[in-house]
Amino acid sequence: MATAFKFSLFDKVTIDISNERGEVVGRAEYPASENSYLMRYKATDGRAVESWWNESALSRESSDK
Repeated sequence: MATAFKFSLFDKVTIDISNERGEVVGRAEYPASENSYLMRYKATDGRAVESWWNESALSRESSDK
């Protein structure tokens, strides 16, 4: 059974492992795995990136950033 999405489109999120920050631009749900999010962000090396991330790898950006 699918679970509710933790993040909405256009939410500002952080990739926990790298601390890179960006915006959710897509979402996907699957019956046998966790929710996934297409995130648009600037990588630490300066490249513009769009990449899919699992929900457990992301955190909502706090309002004080």
